[in-house]
Amino acid sequence: MFSKFTTLLSAATLGLAGLTSLAQAQDATLNIYSARHYPTDEALYGNFTKSTGIKINRVDADDAGILARLKAEGAASPADVILLVDAARLAKGDSDGLFAPIKSAVLQAAIPPQYQARPNAQGEVAWFGFSTRARVVVYDKLRVKKEDVDTYEELGDPKNKGRLCIRSGSHPYNLSLFGAVMVHLGEKATEDWLKGMVANMARSPKGGDTDQIRAVASGECGVALTNTYYLARLMRSAKPEDQALMEKVGVVFPNQNSWGTHLNIAGAAVARNAKNTAAAVKFLEYLASPSAQEHFANGNNEWPVAKGVSLSNPALQTLGGSFKSETIPISEVGANQVKVQQMLDRVGFR
Repeated sequence: MFSKFTTLLSAATLGLAGLTSLAQAQDATLNIYSARHYPTDEALYGNFTKSTGIKINRVDADDAGILARLKAEGAASPADVILLVDAARLAKGDSDGLFAPIKSAVLQAAIPPQYQARPNAQGEVAWFGFSTRARVVVYDKLRVKKEDVDTYEELGDPKNKGRLCIRSGSHPYNLSLFGAVMVHLGEKATEDWLKGMVANMARSPKGGDTDQIRAVASGECGVALTNTYYLARLMRSAKPEDQALMEKVGVVFPNQNSWGTHLNIAGAAVARNAKNTAAAVKFLEYLASPSAQEHFANGNNEWPVAKGVSLSNPALQTLGGSFKSETIPISEVGANQVKVQQMLDRVGFR
Protein backbone atom coordinates (compact mmCIF):
# COMPACT_ATOMS: atom_id res chain seq x y z
CA MET A 1 0.00 0.00 0.00
CA PHE A 2 2.80 2.41 0.97
CA SER A 3 4.65 1.66 -2.27
CA LYS A 4 1.55 2.23 -4.37
CA PHE A 5 0.80 5.51 -2.57
CA THR A 6 4.39 6.70 -3.09
CA THR A 7 4.17 5.87 -6.78
CA LEU A 8 0.91 7.79 -7.15
CA LEU A 9 2.33 10.74 -5.21
CA SER A 10 5.45 10.78 -7.34
CA ALA A 11 3.38 10.71 -10.50
CA ALA A 12 1.24 13.55 -9.24
CA THR A 13 4.31 15.56 -8.28
CA LEU A 14 5.86 15.03 -11.70
CA GLY A 15 2.59 16.06 -13.32
CA LEU A 16 2.45 19.26 -11.29
CA ALA A 17 6.09 19.98 -12.09
CA GLY A 18 5.35 19.53 -15.77
CA LEU A 19 2.39 21.88 -15.57
CA THR A 20 4.50 24.41 -13.67
CA SER A 21 7.25 24.25 -16.30
CA LEU A 22 4.68 24.69 -19.05
CA ALA A 23 3.14 27.66 -17.28
CA GLN A 24 6.55 29.23 -16.77
CA ALA A 25 7.39 28.78 -20.46
CA GLN A 26 4.09 30.33 -21.47
CA ASP A 27 4.54 33.24 -19.03
CA ALA A 28 8.24 33.80 -19.80
CA THR A 29 8.83 37.51 -20.31
CA LEU A 30 11.93 39.43 -21.30
CA ASN A 31 12.28 43.03 -20.13
CA ILE A 32 14.22 45.14 -22.64
CA TYR A 33 15.47 48.70 -22.19
CA SER A 34 15.93 49.98 -25.75
CA ALA A 35 17.46 53.05 -27.35
CA ARG A 36 16.40 51.76 -30.78
CA HIS A 37 13.38 53.87 -31.75
CA TYR A 38 12.77 52.39 -35.17
CA PRO A 39 9.21 51.27 -36.03
CA THR A 40 10.63 48.57 -38.30
CA ASP A 41 12.08 46.81 -35.22
CA GLU A 42 8.61 45.67 -34.18
CA ALA A 43 8.97 42.76 -36.61
CA LEU A 44 12.31 41.90 -34.99
CA TYR A 45 10.71 41.53 -31.56
CA GLY A 46 7.62 39.79 -32.93
CA ASN A 47 9.64 37.13 -34.73
CA PHE A 48 11.58 36.34 -31.54
CA THR A 49 8.37 35.86 -29.56
CA LYS A 50 6.85 33.76 -32.32
CA SER A 51 9.84 31.43 -32.49
CA THR A 52 10.50 31.10 -28.74
CA GLY A 53 7.21 31.85 -26.96
CA ILE A 54 9.06 34.46 -24.86
CA LYS A 55 7.10 37.69 -24.54
CA ILE A 56 8.85 41.05 -24.64
CA ASN A 57 8.19 44.08 -22.48
CA ARG A 58 10.06 47.11 -23.80
CA VAL A 59 10.98 50.44 -22.26
CA ASP A 60 12.15 53.04 -24.78
CA ALA A 61 14.54 55.87 -23.89
CA ASP A 62 17.79 57.34 -25.19
CA ASP A 63 21.16 55.78 -24.39
CA ALA A 64 22.05 58.18 -21.58
CA GLY A 65 18.59 57.86 -20.02
CA ILE A 66 18.80 54.07 -20.01
CA LEU A 67 22.21 54.05 -18.31
CA ALA A 68 21.01 56.59 -15.72
CA ARG A 69 17.91 54.48 -15.01
CA LEU A 70 19.96 51.31 -14.56
CA LYS A 71 22.18 53.09 -12.03
CA ALA A 72 19.20 54.46 -10.13
CA GLU A 73 17.37 51.11 -10.03
CA GLY A 74 20.39 49.09 -8.94
CA ALA A 75 19.67 45.51 -7.90
CA ALA A 76 15.91 46.19 -8.11
CA SER A 77 16.07 46.81 -11.88
CA PRO A 78 13.70 44.60 -13.90
CA ALA A 79 15.83 44.99 -17.04
CA ASP A 80 17.11 41.81 -18.70
CA VAL A 81 18.48 43.16 -22.02
CA ILE A 82 19.96 46.55 -22.87
CA LEU A 83 19.91 47.79 -26.49
CA LEU A 84 22.06 50.84 -27.24
CA VAL A 85 22.95 52.58 -30.50
CA ASP A 86 26.43 53.89 -29.85
CA ALA A 87 29.85 52.48 -29.03
CA ALA A 88 30.66 55.16 -26.46
CA ARG A 89 27.49 54.42 -24.49
CA LEU A 90 28.16 50.68 -24.58
CA ALA A 91 31.67 51.29 -23.24
CA LYS A 92 30.25 53.58 -20.54
CA GLY A 93 27.73 50.99 -19.39
CA ASP A 94 30.48 48.38 -19.27
CA SER A 95 32.88 50.56 -17.28
CA ASP A 96 30.09 51.46 -14.83
CA GLY A 97 29.43 47.77 -14.17
CA LEU A 98 25.88 47.82 -15.53
CA PHE A 99 26.23 44.75 -17.76
CA ALA A 100 26.60 41.05 -16.90
CA PRO A 101 29.53 39.49 -18.80
CA ILE A 102 28.40 36.34 -20.60
CA LYS A 103 30.00 33.47 -22.48
CA SER A 104 28.23 32.34 -25.64
CA ALA A 105 29.87 30.15 -28.28
CA VAL A 106 27.16 31.26 -30.74
CA LEU A 107 27.96 34.95 -30.31
CA GLN A 108 31.71 34.47 -30.23
CA ALA A 109 31.57 32.60 -33.53
CA ALA A 110 29.15 34.98 -35.27
CA ILE A 111 30.37 38.47 -34.24
CA PRO A 112 33.86 39.63 -35.31
CA PRO A 113 36.15 40.53 -32.37
CA GLN A 114 36.30 44.26 -33.20
CA TYR A 115 32.54 44.47 -32.61
CA GLN A 116 32.70 42.97 -29.12
CA ALA A 117 33.78 44.25 -25.74
CA ARG A 118 37.15 42.96 -24.63
CA PRO A 119 36.78 39.54 -22.95
CA ASN A 120 37.55 39.32 -19.24
CA ALA A 121 39.91 36.77 -17.69
CA GLN A 122 37.18 34.14 -17.85
CA GLY A 123 36.58 34.75 -21.55
CA GLU A 124 33.23 36.45 -20.88
CA VAL A 125 32.08 39.45 -22.92
CA ALA A 126 29.98 42.36 -21.62
CA TRP A 127 28.42 43.52 -24.91
CA PHE A 128 28.16 42.67 -28.59
CA GLY A 129 27.58 44.83 -31.67
CA PHE A 130 24.90 43.62 -34.07
CA SER A 131 24.79 46.29 -36.79
CA THR A 132 26.93 49.15 -38.05
CA ARG A 133 26.45 52.51 -39.69
CA ALA A 134 29.18 54.50 -41.41
CA ARG A 135 29.81 58.18 -40.57
CA VAL A 136 30.17 59.73 -44.03
CA VAL A 137 30.54 63.15 -45.64
CA VAL A 138 27.84 64.76 -47.78
CA TYR A 139 28.73 67.77 -49.91
CA ASP A 140 27.21 70.25 -52.34
CA LYS A 141 28.09 68.88 -55.77
CA LEU A 142 27.87 72.34 -57.38
CA ARG A 143 30.09 74.25 -54.94
CA VAL A 144 32.48 71.73 -53.39
CA LYS A 145 35.04 69.41 -54.93
CA LYS A 146 34.97 65.86 -53.69
CA GLU A 147 38.74 65.81 -53.29
CA ASP A 148 38.48 68.71 -50.81
CA VAL A 149 36.30 66.70 -48.40
CA ASP A 150 37.35 63.08 -48.84
CA THR A 151 39.05 62.81 -45.43
CA TYR A 152 37.80 63.66 -41.96
CA GLU A 153 40.88 65.81 -41.41
CA GLU A 154 39.87 68.15 -44.26
CA LEU A 155 36.72 69.18 -42.38
CA GLY A 156 39.05 71.16 -40.11
CA ASP A 157 41.20 72.55 -42.94
CA PRO A 158 40.95 76.33 -43.63
CA LYS A 159 40.04 75.57 -47.28
CA ASN A 160 36.58 74.61 -46.00
CA LYS A 161 36.05 77.73 -43.90
CA GLY A 162 32.37 78.72 -43.71
CA ARG A 163 31.18 75.45 -45.29
CA LEU A 164 30.62 73.00 -42.42
CA CYS A 165 27.24 72.06 -40.95
CA ILE A 166 27.15 69.55 -38.10
CA ARG A 167 24.98 68.44 -35.20
CA SER A 168 26.12 68.88 -31.59
CA GLY A 169 29.66 67.75 -30.93
CA SER A 170 28.44 66.04 -27.76
CA HIS A 171 25.99 63.84 -29.61
CA PRO A 172 27.05 60.17 -29.33
CA TYR A 173 27.46 59.81 -33.12
CA ASN A 174 30.05 62.60 -33.14
CA LEU A 175 31.67 61.61 -29.85
CA SER A 176 32.36 58.17 -31.28
CA LEU A 177 33.81 59.57 -34.50
CA PHE A 178 36.00 62.01 -32.59
CA GLY A 179 37.11 59.20 -30.27
CA ALA A 180 38.13 57.14 -33.29
CA VAL A 181 40.06 60.04 -34.80
CA MET A 182 41.93 60.37 -31.51
CA VAL A 183 43.04 56.74 -31.80
CA HIS A 184 44.47 57.51 -35.24
CA LEU A 185 45.90 61.02 -34.75
CA GLY A 186 46.64 61.32 -31.05
CA GLU A 187 45.30 63.85 -28.54
CA LYS A 188 46.97 67.10 -29.66
CA ALA A 189 46.27 66.67 -33.37
CA THR A 190 42.66 65.74 -32.61
CA GLU A 191 42.10 68.84 -30.50
CA ASP A 192 43.63 71.01 -33.23
CA TRP A 193 41.28 69.33 -35.74
CA LEU A 194 38.25 70.02 -33.58
CA LYS A 195 39.31 73.65 -33.26
CA GLY A 196 39.60 73.84 -37.05
CA MET A 197 36.08 72.48 -37.49
CA VAL A 198 34.69 75.11 -35.14
CA ALA A 199 36.39 77.77 -37.28
CA ASN A 200 34.89 76.27 -40.45
CA MET A 201 31.25 76.15 -39.33
CA ALA A 202 28.64 77.80 -41.52
CA ARG A 203 26.33 78.02 -38.50
CA SER A 204 26.16 76.82 -34.90
CA PRO A 205 25.60 73.08 -34.46
CA LYS A 206 21.93 72.12 -34.43
CA GLY A 207 19.45 69.50 -35.60
CA GLY A 208 19.93 65.85 -36.50
CA ASP A 209 21.70 64.14 -39.38
CA THR A 210 18.79 64.54 -41.82
CA ASP A 211 18.82 68.28 -41.07
CA GLN A 212 22.49 68.41 -42.07
CA ILE A 213 21.75 66.69 -45.40
CA ARG A 214 18.92 69.13 -46.11
CA ALA A 215 21.16 72.08 -45.21
CA VAL A 216 23.70 70.98 -47.81
CA ALA A 217 21.01 70.51 -50.45
CA SER A 218 19.55 73.98 -49.72
CA GLY A 219 22.92 75.70 -50.03
CA GLU A 220 23.08 76.74 -46.38
CA CYS A 221 26.36 74.89 -46.09
CA GLY A 222 28.75 73.05 -48.38
CA VAL A 223 29.64 69.95 -46.38
CA ALA A 224 28.26 67.92 -43.46
CA LEU A 225 28.51 64.61 -41.62
CA THR A 226 25.78 61.99 -41.46
CA ASN A 227 25.25 58.35 -40.66
CA THR A 228 24.56 56.25 -43.73
CA TYR A 229 21.13 54.99 -42.72
CA TYR A 230 19.73 58.53 -42.91
CA LEU A 231 20.92 58.72 -46.50
CA ALA A 232 19.52 55.28 -47.31
CA ARG A 233 16.09 56.31 -45.98
CA LEU A 234 16.02 59.29 -48.32
CA MET A 235 17.23 57.17 -51.23
CA ARG A 236 14.45 54.64 -50.64
CA SER A 237 11.77 57.31 -50.17
CA ALA A 238 9.03 57.63 -52.76
CA LYS A 239 8.61 61.35 -52.04
CA PRO A 240 9.68 63.56 -54.99
CA GLU A 241 11.21 66.12 -52.64
CA ASP A 242 13.49 63.48 -51.11
CA GLN A 243 14.57 62.28 -54.53
CA ALA A 244 15.29 65.88 -55.58
CA LEU A 245 17.30 66.42 -52.41
CA MET A 246 19.53 63.42 -53.09
CA GLU A 247 20.23 64.70 -56.61
CA LYS A 248 21.90 67.78 -55.13
CA VAL A 249 24.31 66.14 -52.70
CA GLY A 250 27.37 64.01 -53.21
CA VAL A 251 28.44 61.31 -50.75
CA VAL A 252 31.99 60.32 -49.89
CA PHE A 253 33.31 57.59 -47.61
CA PRO A 254 36.24 59.38 -45.96
CA ASN A 255 39.83 58.19 -45.57
CA GLN A 256 39.77 55.43 -48.16
CA ASN A 257 43.51 55.97 -48.71
CA SER A 258 44.39 55.85 -45.02
CA TRP A 259 42.67 54.22 -42.05
CA GLY A 260 39.18 53.88 -43.56
CA THR A 261 35.72 55.22 -42.80
CA HIS A 262 34.51 55.29 -39.20
CA LEU A 263 31.83 52.76 -38.23
CA ASN A 264 29.61 53.07 -35.19
CA ILE A 265 27.53 50.20 -33.86
CA ALA A 266 24.19 49.32 -32.37
CA GLY A 267 24.72 46.67 -29.74
CA ALA A 268 23.24 44.80 -26.81
CA ALA A 269 24.14 43.50 -23.39
CA VAL A 270 22.59 41.44 -20.60
CA ALA A 271 21.76 43.67 -17.63
CA ARG A 272 23.87 43.16 -14.52
CA ASN A 273 20.81 42.35 -12.39
CA ALA A 274 18.84 40.45 -15.03
CA LYS A 275 16.24 38.08 -13.57
CA ASN A 276 15.90 36.09 -16.81
CA THR A 277 19.50 35.63 -17.93
CA ALA A 278 18.97 32.51 -20.03
CA ALA A 279 16.26 34.19 -22.12
CA ALA A 280 18.39 37.33 -22.38
CA VAL A 281 21.30 35.36 -23.84
CA LYS A 282 18.91 33.60 -26.19
CA PHE A 283 17.69 37.00 -27.43
CA LEU A 284 21.26 38.20 -28.08
CA GLU A 285 21.99 35.00 -29.99
CA TYR A 286 18.82 35.58 -32.00
CA LEU A 287 20.10 39.05 -32.96
CA ALA A 288 23.14 37.37 -34.52
CA SER A 289 20.99 34.99 -36.60
CA PRO A 290 20.74 35.47 -40.39
CA SER A 291 17.05 36.47 -40.21
CA ALA A 292 17.65 39.17 -37.58
CA GLN A 293 20.79 40.41 -39.35
CA GLU A 294 18.87 40.72 -42.62
CA HIS A 295 16.25 42.72 -40.73
CA PHE A 296 18.88 45.24 -39.60
CA ALA A 297 19.91 45.68 -43.24
CA ASN A 298 16.48 45.85 -44.84
CA GLY A 299 14.41 47.24 -41.99
CA ASN A 300 16.64 50.09 -40.84
CA ASN A 301 19.35 50.34 -43.51
CA GLU A 302 22.20 49.23 -41.25
CA TRP A 303 25.07 46.96 -42.21
CA PRO A 304 24.88 43.57 -40.49
CA VAL A 305 28.00 42.45 -38.61
CA ALA A 306 27.56 38.68 -38.30
CA LYS A 307 29.85 36.60 -40.46
CA GLY A 308 28.43 35.12 -43.65
CA VAL A 309 25.33 37.35 -43.91
CA SER A 310 24.73 38.66 -47.43
CA LEU A 311 23.42 42.16 -48.12
CA SER A 312 20.33 42.69 -50.26
CA ASN A 313 19.48 46.34 -49.54
CA PRO A 314 19.86 48.26 -52.86
CA ALA A 315 20.35 51.64 -51.14
CA LEU A 316 23.24 50.34 -49.03
CA GLN A 317 24.74 48.65 -52.08
CA THR A 318 24.53 51.92 -54.02
CA LEU A 319 26.05 53.89 -51.16
CA GLY A 320 29.03 51.63 -50.63
CA GLY A 321 28.90 47.99 -51.53
CA SER A 322 32.62 47.65 -50.81
CA PHE A 323 34.38 50.41 -48.93
CA LYS A 324 37.35 50.42 -46.59
CA SER A 325 36.31 50.74 -42.97
CA GLU A 326 38.53 51.31 -39.98
CA THR A 327 39.42 48.18 -38.02
CA ILE A 328 40.22 49.56 -34.57
CA PRO A 329 38.35 47.86 -31.71
CA ILE A 330 35.10 49.66 -30.94
CA SER A 331 35.93 49.40 -27.23
CA GLU A 332 38.93 51.74 -27.76
CA VAL A 333 36.67 54.35 -29.33
CA GLY A 334 34.30 54.35 -26.37
CA ALA A 335 37.14 54.65 -23.90
CA ASN A 336 38.11 58.06 -25.35
CA GLN A 337 34.74 59.68 -24.68
CA VAL A 338 35.68 61.67 -21.56
CA LYS A 339 38.85 63.14 -23.10
CA VAL A 340 36.99 64.08 -26.27
CA GLN A 341 34.26 65.86 -24.32
CA GLN A 342 36.91 67.86 -22.48
CA MET A 343 38.45 68.86 -25.82
CA LEU A 344 35.06 69.98 -27.12
CA ASP A 345 34.61 72.20 -24.07
CA ARG A 346 38.05 73.73 -24.52
CA VAL A 347 37.60 74.56 -28.23
CA GLY A 348 34.00 75.78 -27.88
CA PHE A 349 32.41 72.99 -29.93
CA ARG A 350 28.86 72.91 -28.60
